[in-house]
Amino acid sequence: MKYALFLLLLFAANSSWAQDTAFVIVHKDPRVDALVKKQAAINAAVKKATSRTGRGYRLLVANTKNRQEAIDAKTKLYNLFPELKAYLAYQSPYFKLKAGNFQTRSEAESYQKLMNSMFPKGVFIVNDVIEIKAETDRVEVLDDPKP
Repeated sequence: MKYALFLLLLFAANSSWAQDTAFVIVHKDPRVDALVKKQAAINAAVKKATSRTGRGYRLLVANTKNRQEAIDAKTKLYNLFPELKAYLAYQSPYFKLKAGNFQTRSEAESYQKLMNSMFPKGVFIVNDVIEIKAETDRVEVLDDPKP
C-alpha cells in the first residue's frame, strides 16, 4: 500500500511538472555573431594600441601623511601644469603624488627645475612604470574573411 501511494504521488508530481514546462525557440540572425566578433577584435586592437607601458621617470611632488595636503598639491599641479598627468596613491601611512610620464631623465629634470620653486618641500625624480603614448592615433583592425 505504501508503495502504491508513493507511486501515485510520484506520477501526480511528474505530470504537474510536465504541464508547467514550456520550450522557447530562439531564431538568431547569424550576422549578430559576426558583429560580436568584429567588436571584440576592435576592442582588443584599441586596448593593445593604447595601453603601452614601460620604464621611465615621474616626479614625486608630495609625500605626506595628510590626505588634504596631497589633494591640495594635486589641484595646484593641475592648475600650473595641465599637460602633466597626476597620480595620487596611498602607501600606508603616506599619500604620494607623482606627476608626468617622462621617457628620459632630462625631460623630468626640466620640469623639476620649474616645480621646485612652486612646491617648497621639493620635487624629486623617481624611476617608475609609465604610460607610453602610441605613435599613431589610428588603430587598424584586421577583418576576418569569414562572416
